[in-house]
Amino acid sequence: MPNSRTDSLAGLAERLGAIQYDADGRLQHLLTLEGLRRDTLEELFALADSLVEVGARSVKNVPLLHGKTVVLLFFEASTRTRTTFEIAAKRLSADVVTLDVPASSASKGESLLDTIANLQAMRTDAFVMRHADSGAAHLVAAHVAPQVAVVNAGDGCHAHPTQALLDLYTIRQQRGGFDGLKVAIVGDVLHSRVARSQLVGLRMLGVTDIRLVGPATLVPQRLAELGARVCHDPRDGLDGVDVVMMLRLQRERMAGGFVPSDREYFELYGLTEKALAAAHPDALVMHPGPINRGVEIASSVADGGRSLILPQVTNGIVIRMAVLAQTVGREAANA
Repeated sequence: MPNSRTDSLAGLAERLGAIQYDADGRLQHLLTLEGLRRDTLEELFALADSLVEVGARSVKNVPLLHGKTVVLLFFEASTRTRTTFEIAAKRLSADVVTLDVPASSASKGESLLDTIANLQAMRTDAFVMRHADSGAAHLVAAHVAPQVAVVNAGDGCHAHPTQALLDLYTIRQQRGGFDGLKVAIVGDVLHSRVARSQLVGLRMLGVTDIRLVGPATLVPQRLAELGARVCHDPRDGLDGVDVVMMLRLQRERMAGGFVPSDREYFELYGLTEKALAAAHPDALVMHPGPINRGVEIASSVADGGRSLILPQVTNGIVIRMAVLAQTVGREAANA
């Protein structure tokens, strides 16, 4: 007998895939990891590897996107994502425009689609967009011209595909693959677009032991529907895991009290040396940033030998170069 929920999820993934690939089956938009083919992820990782090799030869810029214009539209604050996208686009020789949203017509009441229409009239080739509303990037992708690419740099609590890609790439770089890995995602899963994208990517790459760890207010049992085991006991959640992905408390998305206090949250769920001892001795420590020391992670762990927090940032450049190459430069990249 067919499972209506499974069928509906499969149908959703198919529709999301149809939005993101062009008529020739090439990646046009990156809005979410849902609906992508596994070989797309592997192609992005392989392209990132080649870009690392190019960088190792002290060749910083390649002409793949010469003559293309990439507009960065960040309606929410960002340091790592916005900066690495800007560096990535410039290293591909694109012209980069960063819209100052508070000083733009959006602050005067102009709608998102009107802003996009006007920027597209200036012969823009791609929009990299972060927005507080879930689905904003999908809305824009549905209204741009066929030759224009849209890359989601984070939309509400929904998705952050390039962050998940760089996290997965970093794990692959360190472990060589994903077979048999045990992964714990710890913290404010409820409000985290990063966690949702990480879950999709990990499952796509064959990881079956994924644990969502945190208090019931931030990791409700219903999140097990996403394909992971919910653990409210941090010792159970971290037991023997190979990768610990920490998450920030997303205060800007919280309405009401989700934790008693930062101090109590840190005592129960903060990643300290003592808490990390429950994981595998060689467990990797990751965090998408910004980190809040003494709230979700101890400085000794964040700065310790198993921390990949800064390598994640570095890998953000080559992964975002790969994404822009495959979307904005898809004709040349697939020639």
